[in-house]
Amino acid sequence: MASVPPSPVTFSGSLSSGTSASDLLRSSSNGINGIPLRTLGKGHVNTGRKGLSITAKVRKVKKHDYPWPQDPDPNVKGGVLSHLSPFKPLKEKPKPVTLEFEKPLMDLQKKIIDVQKMANETGLDFSDQIISLENKYQQALKDLYTHLTPIQRVNIARHPNRPTFLDHVFNITEKFVELHGDRGGYDDPAIVTGIGTIEGRRFMFIGHQKGRNTKENIQRNFGMPTPHGYRKALRMMYYAHHHGFPIVTFIDTPGAFADLKSEELGQGEAIAHNLRTMFGLEVPIISIVIGEGGSGGALAIGCANKLLMLENAVFYVASPEACAAILWKTAKAAPKAAEKLKITATELTKLQIADGIIPEPLGGAHADPQWTSQQIKKVILESMDELQKMDTPQLLKHRMLKFRKIGGFQEGLPVDPEKKVNMKQKEEPKPGLISNQALQSEVNRLKEQIMKAKESSSMAPDMDQNGLINKLKREIEYEFSEAAKALGVQDKINQMRDNFDTEKELTSDQIEDLENLKKEFNEKLSTAPNYGKLKYKLNLLNEIKEAKAFAENYKKTLPLKTKVNETFKQVLENPILKNKIEGLKAEIEKLGGEGLDEDLKEKMMEVKAEVETEFLNALEASGVHVASRMGQASMEMVKAKVNELNAEINQIIQDVVENTPELKSKLELLKFEVIKDKKNPSKESKEKIKDLEIQLKEEVAYVMTAAAVKEKYERLQAELKELSGGSDGSLIKEPSYV
Repeated sequence: MASVPPSPVTFSGSLSSGTSASDLLRSSSNGINGIPLRTLGKGHVNTGRKGLSITAKVRKVKKHDYPWPQDPDPNVKGGVLSHLSPFKPLKEKPKPVTLEFEKPLMDLQKKIIDVQKMANETGLDFSDQIISLENKYQQALKDLYTHLTPIQRVNIARHPNRPTFLDHVFNITEKFVELHGDRGGYDDPAIVTGIGTIEGRRFMFIGHQKGRNTKENIQRNFGMPTPHGYRKALRMMYYAHHHGFPIVTFIDTPGAFADLKSEELGQGEAIAHNLRTMFGLEVPIISIVIGEGGSGGALAIGCANKLLMLENAVFYVASPEACAAILWKTAKAAPKAAEKLKITATELTKLQIADGIIPEPLGGAHADPQWTSQQIKKVILESMDELQKMDTPQLLKHRMLKFRKIGGFQEGLPVDPEKKVNMKQKEEPKPGLISNQALQSEVNRLKEQIMKAKESSSMAPDMDQNGLINKLKREIEYEFSEAAKALGVQDKINQMRDNFDTEKELTSDQIEDLENLKKEFNEKLSTAPNYGKLKYKLNLLNEIKEAKAFAENYKKTLPLKTKVNETFKQVLENPILKNKIEGLKAEIEKLGGEGLDEDLKEKMMEVKAEVETEFLNALEASGVHVASRMGQASMEMVKAKVNELNAEINQIIQDVVENTPELKSKLELLKFEVIKDKKNPSKESKEKIKDLEIQLKEEVAYVMTAAAVKEKYERLQAELKELSGGSDGSLIKEPSYV
């Protein structure tokens, strides 16, 4: 029987809880059972005939608080970054990199260094010269960085020494714990995620991480994530959503890694999944572009409530070099492409894609990373304070509307003829699908144009009346066809159409059948279900035809009216006439409010006749033929005769009405209908009034055929035509019956 030594073995290190091996092991019929020693340390069990011996070797581990101590010493060598082993300050300072457009500044800087060196070697005082050179340098630096071109900002955004995501995170957070892995077997170093605190408030940080030197860039894949990186970011977004952590994303990537393996692993699907998920996260999201944001690789962590950009950051769908290679077939056109793409923070803010610009120091963010990080920290806290006031529905709606408002459209802009050739022609909606409101709105627009033309007297309505008429005709044909189907007449029409021979003239029987069918259809039409629509569209068509007639007449008369008005102004500018008119005005002003005497009236008539004569002569000289030169006396005489004839006609009509009871009762009924619905007449009342007027006109029409009246009418019309040079006698009024 196996025996256990009397002195139990105890474990030290992380297992030094005083638990003996006999407590951890249990005997059974199958042998030793319990927790494997491999989980507790390096150990093994030896069994022999004489007994059981247990040996354990515990690996010594340096005791430390990971990743953060309770009270980190800010003065520790290497700073608080030293507590996070994967990312530490560089042992050597990065080499200064001078961009092409910064070379004039370097020349000034070199001069300052040379003068200082000379002062140190000679012991002479060159302080004035040094101050002057430093002022020139600062002024040149300010001028250069306040008037940067888009391609220059692209170069600054790609600067090798520009602070990275983790640089900013460790500058703005008190504590930060990096979280790794996509739970799919890979941890993409190009995307870094973790939880950190700013002024005691917890945030989930997600960002693209570029390298600070060649070695790190190779390790980080130059900040270009694979699908594993986006799936890691997605996992952390779900984590933040579950625990209620606000999310802050930092964008700094040329784009997603576009190699064959990434495509095989579902690069597009991973990005699309992130886009969809971010719109449904119930926590505030802020995205900050700290360098370059390239295409979908940037947008995959950029669907936020607020998108903020550093002053020299860029955000694009294609790099300027790629755009130039596509459009201008050479990458040398990158400066032109950068300008056309509108990729800078200023342009994107104007387009409402970016919501704000974070300032950078002169010289770029790499000139003073700490100051830049503090500006980012300030903006994060201000934006989060604003977003956290919203409840969940408001937050989600705010995020949705941010992207819905991006872009714009304009209607009615003229299209370049070259482009119009290849454009698909707009299809007209099928008849019957256009609502009455749409048709009425088009008619109203035409009427408004006509009213404006009348008021301005210098423009003609330019709406396409023919197009509107054709549209209404198609609608009316459709309504007639539908009415024929509903009334059961369509089959008869089709049958009759088939029997007709288009090459031969219709026979008398066919004409009779056609008339009978037409009569039958007209009798039943008012009972059709779409009769109201048909009648409404017919009325609209009549209105449009009247408007078209007015527009055509107006276009013809507009040049003539303009010419007549100009001629009349010229006549009034005649010095002789002008003096006479001014003299008459002076005499009238002297009289004050008293009546005009006969001499003054006679003078006025003489001046008026002289102006008319000069005006008519000027019109004739300009090529405008005047059809009538009717004098005032002749006009007064004709008017008197017309009034006499109108009075005689009205008296005869009144006598006929008084002597005809049926006619009198209809007249009384008409008066009653007019008075009853005077303010708001109904549709039925209008139709009834119209029918009564037609009946009254027909019944009194024979009055005009009376011999005495007819003879006077024809004689007066001939006299008026002779005097007016072709008038149709329109001065004679149509008798009114009410």
